[in-house]
Amino acid sequence: MALHCGRACRQYLLHLAHDNVDFRLPEIKALLSLRNRPFDTTEIFKEKSPFCQLNGLSEEDIQSVMSRTVCAKSAFELWGHGRTTAELKASLLQYPVENMAPYLQHDSTYKINVYTFNKTLVFEDRIKKIDALDFLPFEGKVHLKDPDHIFCLLEDYGSDPNEIPEEPFHVYFGRWIADGQRELIRSYSVKKRHFIGNTSMDAGLSFIMANHAKVKANDLVYDPFVGTGSLLVACSRFGAYVCGTDIDYNTIHGIGKASRKDQKWRGPDENIRANLRQYGTESLYVDVMVSDASKHVWRKGAQFDAIVTDPPYGIRESTRRTGSHKDITKSLEDFSGDSHVPVSMAYHLSDIFADLLNFAAHHLVLGGRLVYWLPVYRPEYCEEMVPLHPCLTLISNCEQTLSSHTSRRLITMEKTKEPEESDRLMHLADPCFTPYHGHNSFREKYFSGLTKKNAKENAKTTSGE
Repeated sequence: MALHCGRACRQYLLHLAHDNVDFRLPEIKALLSLRNRPFDTTEIFKEKSPFCQLNGLSEEDIQSVMSRTVCAKSAFELWGHGRTTAELKASLLQYPVENMAPYLQHDSTYKINVYTFNKTLVFEDRIKKIDALDFLPFEGKVHLKDPDHIFCLLEDYGSDPNEIPEEPFHVYFGRWIADGQRELIRSYSVKKRHFIGNTSMDAGLSFIMANHAKVKANDLVYDPFVGTGSLLVACSRFGAYVCGTDIDYNTIHGIGKASRKDQKWRGPDENIRANLRQYGTESLYVDVMVSDASKHVWRKGAQFDAIVTDPPYGIRESTRRTGSHKDITKSLEDFSGDSHVPVSMAYHLSDIFADLLNFAAHHLVLGGRLVYWLPVYRPEYCEEMVPLHPCLTLISNCEQTLSSHTSRRLITMEKTKEPEESDRLMHLADPCFTPYHGHNSFREKYFSGLTKKNAKENAKTTSGE
């Protein structure tokens, strides 16, 4: 079971976080793509597995990925692996000694950690597993607090907590290279954020979106439904210049009622700029302005390296666009003497996605990415519901389950051609896309699902009585 034939053939092992499972591989692929590196696994990757082996990369590639990923916990240079301890030993004995030697010198220090997925081992069992590695030619001294080199024995006991096997399904051993950026989820938590709203994006998902969009230093990133700017905060963390628009005047200007339950009104300095200032990226703040996504204010031509956004679904925030006399379909007499003309009109989800994809096709640079959320009523979902555009290629489609009947899918698309006169949105007229036609279409399905669920629970309670 030879693993390596020298530096060019080295394999690496990623220990993946076990949340947001559907988002992990697309994030790793996007980060490797930033370096024009292939995503090459040694075996068919099991979707729920916390471990992923990679080929054809350098240690610098792995370091680059780990400097940004929030979906991977740690990365290792893989020295050996197997389904049993005997296979692991045979694999380690075939690993080139010249690759091990720089990390096993007598004047160096080291320690070995044991990590088990889906099983807890007592201290004595961990020591036994470490002692069983005594055939490796370690010459240095053990130093637990601050070693020169860290090694790890990783055991996979499957993903079913109700059926944990006595022996692991697979065992890995390797040299630790780097940890991921999981700490960002805590340090950028919206609970600690200066300015938040009812729909502020979770910090972990914000960074995942920025990574899917391949946001990098000196990019110009735009959010047409900017809200309180959570996505701008994440993109600026990776060195991008950020800007956005929103139709909500109060949110853009940071005025009105506060979203925190112990605060009645927003303070004088609660705004998006203050959020970037909180994280030391105010210099990357271009601006935000009040604007209608259906009637954008941008001049023709490609301006943005990435568009990252979370459109309103009509659940906690209404879907609105600006209106005028021309939008009114009934006569003024029907207003019963009230001469007021509404300044906002219904903005159907199908129109939101059509406008968003058309805008991306015209205003993204070639190779730029659009990343956005698509709300889904799960009983009706089919892949054909995802809106397409001739200029945009679908890269990934990841699901985040919200309830038994609803979810949202993170759609990542890349601009692969400039728009022509004949290009227009595809699939909007498809019968599978009808759930997004009509005002509040998704909202109605969302709450009808809740009503049905509550009715079933009430029925069970009543029958139990």
